[in-house]
Amino acid sequence: NTLIMIALAPMLSAVISFIFLKENTDQKTWIAITITTLAVIYIFNDSFERGDALGNFLGLVCAAGLAVGAVIIRSAKKINLVPSAMMGKLLVTLIALFFIDNPILKGNDLIIIPFMCILCVAIPFVLITLAPRYITAPEVNLFFLLETILGPIWVWLIIKEQPSVETIIGGIIIITTIAIHSILSLKKHKLPR
Repeated sequence: NTLIMIALAPMLSAVISFIFLKENTDQKTWIAITITTLAVIYIFNDSFERGDALGNFLGLVCAAGLAVGAVIIRSAKKINLVPSAMMGKLLVTLIALFFIDNPILKGNDLIIIPFMCILCVAIPFVLITLAPRYITAPEVNLFFLLETILGPIWVWLIIKEQPSVETIIGGIIIITTIAIHSILSLKKHKLPR
């Protein structure tokens, strides 16, 4: 359910950008937001019934945080906010230390955890921090939805856990929608020769 709530981030970004930055989200982006949100709901439809109110609320808070973060970065696009994003991640790390049972890494964890921290957290969040300089906050959060489908694909490829038919169909819809949206955006902003 958290991923469903996170799927609301592009929509929330569009609304917040309109209110605070006076940026109008174009029609193709609203269409892409709607299609991808519906695809995420389709993927996780059966888990809705099993979810609880607190989990859904926390997922919504997460989506709102992503939306607000993208809009704040967009509003300060002339300022390099990568150092502040890295400080934020460091703060989250320090807070997370209070929730771990055993801080000692052993065996494969010595390689896997630092690798994941760099590949899955540091690099993507630096790119997410840079992206609003060039595209709108709703468009940044549309790309964030790729996690919804790429996560299960990575699990399938590495751990051999088969994704559901809904995940495959919804994922194809999400990837196709974002690809079409990106191609249309590139064509719109292509400089004349």
